Amino acid sequence: MRLSDFIVAHVDRIVDEWESFAKTIKPAADLMSSEELRDHSRAILLAAARDMKTAQTKSEQAAKAKGEELNKTPSLDQAAASHGELRHIVGFDLVQMTSEFRHLRASVIRLWVESLKEPELAYFTDMIRFNEAIDEALAESTAAYAEQVARSRDIFLAILGHDLRAPLQAVSMSADLLERKAKLDGASQTYLARIKSGTRHMGAMVSDLLEFVRSRLGATLPVERKHMDLAAACREAIEEACAGQPECNPVLSVHGDTRGQWDQGRINQLLQNLIGNALQHGSANQEISIRITGEDNNVELVVHNLGNPIDENAIGSIFDPLVRNPSAEQDVKGPSTSLGLGLFIVKEVVNAHGGSITVTSNVNDGTTFTVVLPKSI
Repeated sequence: MRLSDFIVAHVDRIVDEWESFAKTIKPAADLMSSEELRDHSRAILLAAARDMKTAQTKSEQAAKAKGEELNKTPSLDQAAASHGELRHIVGFDLVQMTSEFRHLRASVIRLWVESLKEPELAYFTDMIRFNEAIDEALAESTAAYAEQVARSRDIFLAILGHDLRAPLQAVSMSADLLERKAKLDGASQTYLARIKSGTRHMGAMVSDLLEFVRSRLGATLPVERKHMDLAAACREAIEEACAGQPECNPVLSVHGDTRGQWDQGRINQLLQNLIGNALQHGSANQEISIRITGEDNNVELVVHNLGNPIDENAIGSIFDPLVRNPSAEQDVKGPSTSLGLGLFIVKEVVNAHGGSITVTSNVNDGTTFTVVLPKSI
């Protein structure tokens, strides 16, 4: 009997073996019903059998072996993906989930070989096609499982970021009240300034984390455009960034009309991250320069610092999330407060406003970020 026909004829027996093996996967299986243990196994097997009967050329077979998406079986992919999602929900880890496919492959081949009387050349083709179908199902299950893991992680980070805001706000407000009402000596004022600076850094990190999670969960960055002056916002951002840092020395130059229609909160995020990045990685004995130039239809923002340049191999990924430049870390002044999300947020804000951002970095000229923002939509 051909393997595809054998699977159809003995699908219940094969699924029984699937269930018996799934029962051994502890502790998740202890709380699962028979129906949950057998989850999508019958659909995967029958879809694999149908796939094996589908005509396939040598070139298609070679492409399939390379993982290319040729002649994929929708019903097989759907059943396998659903299986991967549900196995994640019930508590299987990735190794346990993939072990089910290893056992399924071995069970089917063993039962089929035991039923054969004499080998035929066509049987080798059947085994190849069966292995291809199981590999396809395994790939889809693994991808769906990984997607669920990533989504669960992102939801956890979103909850964490949201819940951290309340205690941070309480610390910040308490520090403000203490500063206004208490008579503090010089040392106490210094400690208070450190508390306020620390809460600002933590607040910025939480905001970056929430924006990152928002993008991961598929939500676009919302913007509410209002009339504002980029130069005025930059002055406020410099003052905020330099609070509690006497050595802070950015030099701002403004040219032309720097007013436009932008989201005030988002622009503040952009400025804080770019200025903070320059302060963090710029040389301690060199000033940071910020230039804002208003033109007819857009405003150009240039932030420049000297110091260790961004590694040439890292330039292409500098705006990717959770990426930090190793060479720049050698020249960081003080402990880093970065999650590797700052420049990612900057890029997202620029994109949301229909603008552009570029970066150049070398030993002689330093590092320069150039942002161009249209004044209106």
